[in-house]
Amino acid sequence: MSSATDYSQTDIAVQVLRARRAARELARLSADQRNQVLLAAADRLQARETEILKANREDCESLEHQVRAGAASVALLKRLKTSSAGIDDMARQIRDVARLEDPLGRVLSTTELDDGLTLQKVSCALGVVAVIFESRPDVVPQVGSLAIKTGNGLVLKGGAEAQQTNRVLVSVWHEALVAVSPSLRHAICALADRADVARILAMDRDIDLVVPRGSNEFVDYVFQHSRIPVLGHGSGICHIYVDSAADLNMAREVIVDAKTQYPAACNSVEKVLVHKDAAAEFVPELVSVLQSAGVEVRGCPQTAKLLPRSQIIPATEEDWHTEYGDLKITLKVVSGMDEAIEHINHYGSRHTESILTRDSRAAELFMDEVDAASVFHNASTRFADGFRYGLGAELGISNSKLHARGPVGLEGLLTYKYKLHGSGQTVTDYAHGKRTFKHRRI
Repeated sequence: MSSATDYSQTDIAVQVLRARRAARELARLSADQRNQVLLAAADRLQARETEILKANREDCESLEHQVRAGAASVALLKRLKTSSAGIDDMARQIRDVARLEDPLGRVLSTTELDDGLTLQKVSCALGVVAVIFESRPDVVPQVGSLAIKTGNGLVLKGGAEAQQTNRVLVSVWHEALVAVSPSLRHAICALADRADVARILAMDRDIDLVVPRGSNEFVDYVFQHSRIPVLGHGSGICHIYVDSAADLNMAREVIVDAKTQYPAACNSVEKVLVHKDAAAEFVPELVSVLQSAGVEVRGCPQTAKLLPRSQIIPATEEDWHTEYGDLKITLKVVSGMDEAIEHINHYGSRHTESILTRDSRAAELFMDEVDAASVFHNASTRFADGFRYGLGAELGISNSKLHARGPVGLEGLLTYKYKLHGSGQTVTDYAHGKRTFKHRRI
C-alpha cells in the first residue's frame, strides 16, 4: 500500500533528482529484471482490483457533480470511468510490453573509421520523462510500463478528477519496484498540485521530455511555456472520406464503428466527407443509421438538401475546427478527392484520416497527399492506437513530426549515443594526412 507521501509537497526538484538517480539504476538492471517488475505490477494490478474500482467510483461521483453543474464535460467523465474489464486490459498491456524485445543497448549501426577505431551507435534511455494528463486511468499503467522497460524515470501529473484512482495505480508501481530495490521506488513519482505543472515546465535541465495529453489549447500552452522537448498529444479531429468508388455498405459500418465504438477517444471520427457522386444514395442512409445510434448529426448545406426534412443541425465554421469527443459528427459533400484532401489538410489535426474506396489508385493518392500521422484505407480511425499497432502500450499519440509521430511506444522514450572504441588514435594524424578514414560500415 502507498503512503501519504506519494502526493506530498516534497520539493519537486528533489523528486525529479531522485527519479533520475533511480532511472540510472533501473537502466542497469537486466532485461529480465525489468520484465519481472512489469509482470509483478500486472499481477498486483489485478489483485488490487477492488481497491482501484472503489477509488475510481469516488473520483467519478465527484466528477458527476461537476458535470451536472456544467463545470466538466460528459466526455471527461467517460474517459475517467474504468471497470473490471478495464483493469484486465491494463494488466494485459503491461504484460505485452514485458514480452517486447529489450530496447536498451541495441547496436543501431557500427562503422570502422580506421584500423582499431570503431564507432557504434547504441540505443539508450532519455532520462526523465514528465507526462501531464487528465482523466484516463490507463495512462498510469501504460506509460509506467514503457518507462520501466526503457529504463527511464517518470514524473506523472494527473488531473485532479482522477486523483484517487491515480494514487492507487501509482502505488502498484511502487510495490513492484521496491520488491527489486527500495531506491527504485523513486523511478516513478506523482505530483498532485496544479501549480506543479508550471514547475515541471521550467525544469529543462532535469526533465528530458514532456508529454502533455489533453486539449489542443493545453498542448499549445506547454509548447509555448517550456524549453523541454515536447511530444505533443493534441486534439483528434479525424476525418473519413467516402470516395465515389466506395463500397457503401462497408462505409456505413466503418463510420458507425469509428464514431460510436468509443466516441470519447481521440481517434474517434469527427468529420465525414462524401463524394458528390455517392452522396444522394449514401448520406440519407448514413444519417438515419447514425441517429438511430444516438449520434447528433450536423451537416453542410449540400448535406441538408439530400434529406427529406430538417433532420440535421446546420454546420458552422466552428464545427470543422472542433473535436467533439462525444456522439456528434459533421458531414460534408465534396466535389472529389482534391477538395477532400484540401479540406482535411486545412482542418485536420494531423492525427488520423481514412479513405473508403475500392479504387487502389485513389487510396494511394489520398494516403500520400494527406498530412497526418496515420492514414488508412478501408479501415476505422479507431485502429490508431499503440496497442493495436503492436507497440504493447502507448505513451501518447503525437501529431507533430519530430522525435516520434503517431501512436508512440518504446521508441518514443529512447535516444542513442555514439560509442567510439580506439587504440590511441589522435586527430592530428588525420589532419596532417598521415592517416585516412575508411568509414566502412560493419
